[in-house]
Amino acid sequence: MAPPDAPSYGSGPFRATEADGGERLDRFLASRLSEMSRSRLKALIEAGTVTCDGAVIRLPSAAVRPGAIYTVALPPAIPAAPQGQALDLTVLYEDSDLIVIDKPAGLVVHPAPGNPDGTLVNALIAHCGDSLAGIGGERRPGIVHRLDKDTSGVMVAAKTELALNALSAAFAARDLDREYLALCWGAPQPAEGEIEGPIGRDPRDRKRMAVVARGGKPALTHYRTLRRFGLGATLLACRLATGRTHQIRVHLASRGHPLVGDPVYLRRRPAAASQMQQPQRDFLLDFPRQALHAATLGFAHPRSGAKLRFEAAPPADLATLLSHLGAITPPT
Repeated sequence: MAPPDAPSYGSGPFRATEADGGERLDRFLASRLSEMSRSRLKALIEAGTVTCDGAVIRLPSAAVRPGAIYTVALPPAIPAAPQGQALDLTVLYEDSDLIVIDKPAGLVVHPAPGNPDGTLVNALIAHCGDSLAGIGGERRPGIVHRLDKDTSGVMVAAKTELALNALSAAFAARDLDREYLALCWGAPQPAEGEIEGPIGRDPRDRKRMAVVARGGKPALTHYRTLRRFGLGATLLACRLATGRTHQIRVHLASRGHPLVGDPVYLRRRPAAASQMQQPQRDFLLDFPRQALHAATLGFAHPRSGAKLRFEAAPPADLATLLSHLGAITPPT
């Protein structure tokens, strides 16, 4: 909580019209403060920061009175619980609402047990500083989607509540352009198609996800072949119609084409390795992470509606691997 004498900045006043009469207070304020969620406004009302004709009102469900004047005194954003840490970031775009970065492999997105700091959130807090307007009353970035620690590529984070709400809705509705590069073992057939299968916890290993017969969430992955390296490996472009945990990794593994280097879904030497010649076989077997890269992300700007599209080239380790494989002539 901010100290009692901390400065605050206001929103309003908002005069209720005849049409507003009887509306819930939290809904009325949400219609006037589109940047804020109803849950956030409800918390502010209960905290005593909302007045009606100068009198504090603490009931979110209170009926709005026509002609009454409502004001919200927003407390300043407090420092985030995670501390800012100056880490190298490749920023593709930034404005007052959002930031787009090219996440390197090996960077955890959010602090968690085992990774309390040194994360993308720590880096964004340090990089953005006072330009973080505050989300839920805390000066922190809004993480609207995640990439696994060892997956590289384009990510967007919100700097305002308006951006967080709009981008979260876009990701939930899949109203965006998002493509991954995936290097898998073998040669998926057909060369272009889709993999559909519900994803849930693997009943034999709760640390893994799997295509399951019961209790899973619907999942659909579209893929197309970009290049085949003999019968041993294939570079795919994958698009997600849903957004499940490890979706591309799980779906490809379920078809017998796990990602090169995947530490979770590639448990033994793949049969397709026998189709590769040396030294390319060793390059593939020695790759230290899942060969997955978020190459493209496009979405509508949450404030202006302008169409934005960002691309990130494969990082050095994956680009080097593909360069080594390029010595193999693909089948005609």
